[in-house]
Amino acid sequence: MSRAKSFLPKAALTLAALLVSSLAWADTVKEIRIAVPDISAGPTPSGAGIVDVLRERQDLEKEFAKDGIKIRWDFFKGAGPAINEALANGQEDFAYLGDFPAIIGKASGLDTRLLSAVARDVKLYLAVQPGSGITTFEALKGKRVAIFRGTATQLSFASALAHQGLKESDFKVVNLDYNAANAALAAKQIDATWAGANVIALKARGLAEVPLTTVDLNGAGSMQAVLLGRGAFVDAHPELVARLIKAQQPAIEWLRNDAHKQDYINLVSRLASFPAQLLETDAEDQSLVKIFAPQLDAPFLDNLQHSVNLALEAKLIRKGFEVKPWADPRFLDAALQQPVTATQSPQASR
Repeated sequence: MSRAKSFLPKAALTLAALLVSSLAWADTVKEIRIAVPDISAGPTPSGAGIVDVLRERQDLEKEFAKDGIKIRWDFFKGAGPAINEALANGQEDFAYLGDFPAIIGKASGLDTRLLSAVARDVKLYLAVQPGSGITTFEALKGKRVAIFRGTATQLSFASALAHQGLKESDFKVVNLDYNAANAALAAKQIDATWAGANVIALKARGLAEVPLTTVDLNGAGSMQAVLLGRGAFVDAHPELVARLIKAQQPAIEWLRNDAHKQDYINLVSRLASFPAQLLETDAEDQSLVKIFAPQLDAPFLDNLQHSVNLALEAKLIRKGFEVKPWADPRFLDAALQQPVTATQSPQASR
């Protein structure tokens, strides 16, 4: 009995010491590092979506400035593979990523936490040489198709093919980033590319035809995107994670207002050096309310699980995993329970 009495104060002291140590560690954080794939075709970086809105509004910078904590945005032309390497080396704390690189990292043993949905049902396109007469994947069998390996585009391609009863080995796949793929298609060095809205620019110049999108496939091949936190950072600084997730909600609410669609298009056009008409064409039949819903809800997690299973079946990853334990929705759930004011436009904050 006396031993139990003596143990309790020691346990309390130990817990207090841990809390003090944790707070002291949190105080040492002077910079929060956020990784983003760079989709820009020009001199300024762009991640599109919530990333561009957040950077323009400076929501995260304002939240942490009072503590002397800087927000560092790191844009990677190497996209998902380069970001996974940076996360593995402890060089980044958060990452806005497409579904496939996030899945690759987790399947490879990278300790990340799925904190929020970033985008869902993003449309992708098949672009082919003009005058080729190619209108289906079946007609492309045995031909040269460019995809950006290791990115969400690769998994999207696999999903679109599976919907048609095909697989990647049915084609001569060439690994090119988006800008290089566009240049190769324009130069007739490849027969087709599977990519995002950037191929609309080729169509406008008569350098490509776009016979097929994920919409034509009933959504098969559409892309998701996520916000990941590095596990060690989330465990060490949960209060900072909670503040970051809360601070991004006004920007998300602004973005999800379809009345702001043209303002959003103009913003991405300026940052990414994409023609506004290209983005308008891509967004004309899409709802920002649906695309940018942040909830880690059952449909979103089920789609991610389907993607994990597909990636394993297509031998794009060596080991599958369950998505639900990967998700850490506590920060987002808390943020969504609080009222949000989203009237500020990106331009008004600068």
